[in-house]
Amino acid sequence: MRLLIFGASGATGRGLVSAALAEGHMVTAFVRTPSKFAVSDEHLRVIIGDVADRQAVDGAIRGHDAVLSCLGVSVPLKHDAAVIAGIGFIVEAMQRTGPARLIYQSFLGVSDSRRQLGPLLGGIIAPLVLRHEVADHEAKERLIAQSGLDWTIVRPPRLGNGPATGRFRHGNGIRAKSLLPILPRADVAAFMLAQVSNATYSRKAVSLLD
Repeated sequence: MRLLIFGASGATGRGLVSAALAEGHMVTAFVRTPSKFAVSDEHLRVIIGDVADRQAVDGAIRGHDAVLSCLGVSVPLKHDAAVIAGIGFIVEAMQRTGPARLIYQSFLGVSDSRRQLGPLLGGIIAPLVLRHEVADHEAKERLIAQSGLDWTIVRPPRLGNGPATGRFRHGNGIRAKSLLPILPRADVAAFMLAQVSNATYSRKAVSLLD
């Protein structure tokens, strides 16, 4: 398949690009800072641009079978209106020219999923320390959910490094087993990639936990 990945230069994005290439997909990586993206492959195309640039997003969308987003905030713990606008541009471009399939990485702490995290992360850290990032994710999720696209929102907990384990749970009735749950980025990337051709969570948000 021809996959377009936004946020490809981030830690999860790079893992997603590598996983997609390993499965034989044709990948386009949309990056703002190419110096942070050290992946090369004959099946990889790199587009340098800013997601807040409507024309750049429009030009990138065309010709792909699915779009995946690992976009994060520019500065941790801060509100980032540019990324919210960028998600809006992605949605609008997909509505006009396709494709219909959109996989978006959010956070398990957004909206109704917060109760799955337990009292520390869900009751204190998410609504207080991470309140700006949570509010941004909620705004982006609303844009996606109202889009009419074939979307899946993936909500992992705190992300860690290390290889994929394949040992994690997914669903909406699951709850954290620890005070500060963590999941390897590689597992999140593998799950997101699998959703491209899996309709189980079509037009649904899904939580991931170890």
